[in-house]
Amino acid sequence: MRNFLNISEVPSTELKRIIASARDMKNLRSGRSMGEPDCDARLSGKLVALVFEKPSTRTRVSFEVAVRQQGGASVVLYGSEMQLGRGESIADTARVLSRYIDLIMIRTYDHEAVYELAEHASVPVVNGLTNSSHPCQIMADIMTYEEKRGAIKGRRVAWLGSGNNVCNSFLHAAGRFGFNFAFAGPTDFQPGPDAVAFARASGSKVELGSDPVAAAANADLIVTDAWASMHDAELSDDEKLRKMLPFQVNSDLMAKARPDALFMHCLPAHREEEVTSEVMDGPQSAVFDETENRLHVQKSILRWCLGV
Repeated sequence: MRNFLNISEVPSTELKRIIASARDMKNLRSGRSMGEPDCDARLSGKLVALVFEKPSTRTRVSFEVAVRQQGGASVVLYGSEMQLGRGESIADTARVLSRYIDLIMIRTYDHEAVYELAEHASVPVVNGLTNSSHPCQIMADIMTYEEKRGAIKGRRVAWLGSGNNVCNSFLHAAGRFGFNFAFAGPTDFQPGPDAVAFARASGSKVELGSDPVAAAANADLIVTDAWASMHDAELSDDEKLRKMLPFQVNSDLMAKARPDALFMHCLPAHREEEVTSEVMDGPQSAVFDETENRLHVQKSILRWCLGV
């Protein structure tokens, strides 16, 4: 039994194996309708609980379709409808769910809650997102970059905006996949120090600054996320715009990167805030390829966790 809680906790060889398997499954689906099962549907007879304490579009749909195409079945649970939302402990919830299902995916706020769930569950647990990390998304991003531009090892990734949960997982990936990372954002919205330390200790060069042009210079990949995704309660709309607007990804900023640089955003996007529509809909954008690859990489993560 394996948990998938943070990229930093999975060996590089296993992460690369997960992505290679996802790529194979994607190729085998060529020409098949979305409702058809995969040729090699290894989740037959498996039941997966999808627990949501945070709203979701991509995470819910991609995981539900992933389970179905792999021959399994899913049960979708919302925190407000569970006893978890009425005071039942995480530990007891983990023990109860473990008696009914084969794997738990949870999308929640508190990062430590995921670890407590995994500690007391007797089935694998997958982190579908917390306020501290978003590992499944970044696995899809790595897959997307490599299918378009080759190995990400040694490349330069520039993050613009707020050092949020997605940014933290990108730093974990920098350490595991061997790429360098440049962050540019307001000084009070830096990425998590533990994520920065992990990437640096793993041999990746990490630059932290507040100059978006310097971060984007010669980048192979430019990434951003919604400005309010992590710190919404800490800023008024006017304060947010004043602090974040210099870090908007627009055509002028993309021009500072390498000519073949890609742009990524995990979505949902607030167009004309963190990114302009010109960039998001432009030829360098891979945002909807990222979205599609969530499906394939999550299939691979499920199989890896279940050992099937």
